[in-house]
Formats: sequence, C-alpha cells, structure tokens
Amino acid sequence: MSFELDLDTYLRARFTLIVLVTLEEERALQTIKSLCENTHRPCLTWDIADGYQALAAQGVALPVARDPLTALEQVEKMDGDVLVVLKDFHESWGNPQIKRKLRSISQRLKFTKKSILITSSTGKIPDELRDETVVIELPAPTASELEQVLIRLTNTPGVKVRLTPLGREKLVQAALGLTTAQAQRVFAKAIVADGSLDDRDIDLVTAEKKQIIRESEALEYYPVTETLDDVGGLGVLKDWLRLRESAFTQQAREYGLPAPKGIALIGIPGTGKSLTAKMIGGLWRLPLLRLDVGALYGSLVGESEERARRALRLAETVAPCLVWIDEMEKALAHGGLDSGTSQRVFGTILTWMQEKTAACFVVATANDISSLPPELLRKGRFDEIFFLDLPTLQERKEIFAVHLRKRKRLSQDYDLDKLAEVSPGYVGAEIEQAVIDAMYIGFNEGREFNTQDILEALSKQVPLSVSQREVVQALRDWLREGRAQSASFREMGEAERQFVPLQINPNP
Repeated sequence: MSFELDLDTYLRARFTLIVLVTLEEERALQTIKSLCENTHRPCLTWDIADGYQALAAQGVALPVARDPLTALEQVEKMDGDVLVVLKDFHESWGNPQIKRKLRSISQRLKFTKKSILITSSTGKIPDELRDETVVIELPAPTASELEQVLIRLTNTPGVKVRLTPLGREKLVQAALGLTTAQAQRVFAKAIVADGSLDDRDIDLVTAEKKQIIRESEALEYYPVTETLDDVGGLGVLKDWLRLRESAFTQQAREYGLPAPKGIALIGIPGTGKSLTAKMIGGLWRLPLLRLDVGALYGSLVGESEERARRALRLAETVAPCLVWIDEMEKALAHGGLDSGTSQRVFGTILTWMQEKTAACFVVATANDISSLPPELLRKGRFDEIFFLDLPTLQERKEIFAVHLRKRKRLSQDYDLDKLAEVSPGYVGAEIEQAVIDAMYIGFNEGREFNTQDILEALSKQVPLSVSQREVVQALRDWLREGRAQSASFREMGEAERQFVPLQINPNP
C-alpha cells in the first residue's frame, strides 16, 4: 500500500491524532494536499509563525490563533469533515496544558469527521498520548519521484541535457536514498559544474550522495575497490560468494531465488574479516555502507532507537547494497549500565535483520563470540556463519604475494616458500606489517628490500597466536563444536589436519 492510500485509510477510519515523521515537510504537505484534493476533504495547516493557512480548502474561513492552545481550541469549533495539519507541534509537547488539551480533543474528535495530523522530525511521543496516537513515516522518494525531480529541473530553459536513456536511469538510481530536496541540489550542482547534464555526472551524484550519507552519522559510504585477488586464501568463502554474485538481479527474482540475507564472519583478529567485507562490495559491484552502531547512541530518551531506524531506512532506500557491521560484539553486546538502551538498539537491528524485505545484504564481523547474544547467530539471521582461522602454509604464501603486489613488487623476486614456512601462526595483518617493516629497512639503506629483510621483520614480531593463545584456542574450539563453516576448508577433518599449532616459536 502506498503512503497516500495508507493515510487515506487512517482518515476514513476516523483516526483522530496522527503523527507523521519526516524531515521532508514540503514533500509531505504536497502529498497531503494531493490526497485531500482527490477526496474533496478540506485541509488547514497551522504553525507558530503564520497561524492557520489553507492547504486544500477553497473558500473556507481561516480561524485566528497565534498560540498552540488557541489553535487546538479552534479545531473543536470547526464544522464538518476537515483535516488540520499542525506543523512542528511536537515542540509544544513539553507543556502539560497543551498535552492535556491535545489528549482531550483527540478523544472528543472520535465522534466527528475531524482529524489532527502533526508533522514531526522525531517519532518520540509523550507517554500520555501513546494510546491516542498513530505514528506513520513518510517513505524516502522512489525512483519515479526522483525522476520527476530530474524532469522538472531539465525542463528549465537554458539547461543542456545530453543523457542517454541508460545514463538517465543510472543517474536516478545513484540518487536513491536522498530526499527530493537533496536530489534537486545534487542534480543542480551537476548541471552548474560543466554547464550540462550527461552520463559523466553519475560519478558526481554518487560522490555527493556519499557525503550526504556520511552526514547521517551512523552510516558511512565506503568505496569498493578490493577484488578477490586482494584477499589471500579463504577459498570456501570465495566460492560461496561467487555462487551468489548474480543473486540481486531481476533474472534471479524471476527464477524464484530470494535475495541473500547476509553472512557473519567470526574469527581471529587480523585474518581479513573487514577486508573481506570490502571485497564483497567489489565482487558484487554493490554500494557498501558501514553501520557505525556507536554513533547511534544519543543522550535523549528514545533518540538512539530513532537513529537506528533512520539509518536502516536509509540503507533500504539505497538497496541493493551491503550493510557492514564491524566488530559487532562491541556494538551489540548486552550492557546493564545504560538503562537498557543498548538492548533496545540491538533489538531494533535484530528485528530489521529478520524482517527486512529490501535487498540489504548484511556483513557482520566479530572477534569475540562470547560477548554476542545467542539469538544473533541463530539460523535465519544469516545465510551462513564463516570462521576465519590462522592462515595455512598455502594461504600465507598467497597473503605475502598479495601484499607484495600492493606495493608494486613482483612476488617471484621473493622466496615465498621460505617466508610461508617460517611464519606459522601469523595472521594477514601481521604479515602485511612485516612487509612494511622490511620496506623501511631497505629504504633507509638505500636499496630494494628483500626476503631477508622480511624474515628479520618477522623475527621481531610476537604474533597474536602467541600473545593471546587462550583467546585463539577458545575461538578454534568454537569452530570444532560445529558452530560455523570454515572459510578455508569444506570438511571439518581437513580443517583439523591444517590447524596451525599454537605452540610456535615467535622468533623464526
């Protein structure tokens, strides 16, 4: 059901107090006006600055009211079927007299055809009004609405448009997730930048969209440049991802395939979980949004949950996309010192993960599974749970080769077999640091760094598998219990044979 039909149903059902949550007041009023004109329902608006104004009420006498209490009293005096829109009226909810008056009026209006609609930027409702109020949200603009914004702008005299049909479609898709006002500003900037609008402006719109999403505080738009070649090892995980590379296409929908829900990447720190999240975005060519759960928390009651819902709605408008929750044990672990706020935020995210219908693929990473609520990892939340262990001999060779290529060196110029042999227990992050440290050695001696420099750098490190042996062992025991799928091996027996012993010499 569309928003307009939904609102019309509430009005015909005589819902007397409706709170419309939106940051797009102009678009909301335009939608309400269109509905009232189509249904021949008079509509007035009121705000503290301009008092009563006619929105869709030709020839109706306008009441006079300069304060919220008088505005409510005037609603009772109105005749017939009328909708009264009170703009920003939530600012008056702190006044007990206003709150009481609004509650009394909403109860008395049940026997009339009058309704009150309050536009608000927040869904927080006073406890006294919860039973009288229905809260609805204005959804983000659809592709067709953004197309209309683009059409109105390009019809302006003097605007040059050189968009191909495919370019126009991609430009609108790039703007999904923006409000109509934001989209209009971005399109206008693209026109002003070079005097015309063409396919090259898609990148400009995408860049502006990244900045706007970043301003939402809890979401960060990540560029996706990593490929499968940038991640060493993890063969099983890579095969799983390749099999679902086309899962978000229309062809997959027509075949009857549901969109994948997501994966959890559990394992030892430094084994490439965050890198894998970025690699999935590059492989599937989907936008990657990192959800910063820490930024969701606010000081006001209900603010944190509202931020969580707003961020998740924004992610849905960008769909299909990846939503990356990094180190979720820190963000979603139960806490008892915040009056239950963390649990409510966790519940909001958990419910969204279970019930979402938009093509938002969740990539959640965690290092410490003991801090995670058990309901998070149950089947149905994720399509699969992968465990990333210490890299094997072959995987360490691949990781060394990856980091040498990243620094524009030929891997064949180095003894990868020797490097892999002397580095059991080292994770990918430690191998990368060894390569960087070796580069410093060669740079300061005025020569190219070599295998011996890397060996020397390795010898000075104490790997995590030694310094945190108990933590690593606990994670491995968790895998042995069958709680997850190995990201590197298809069978548990193969994983057992390849497990790197933890009693290793930190000085190879």
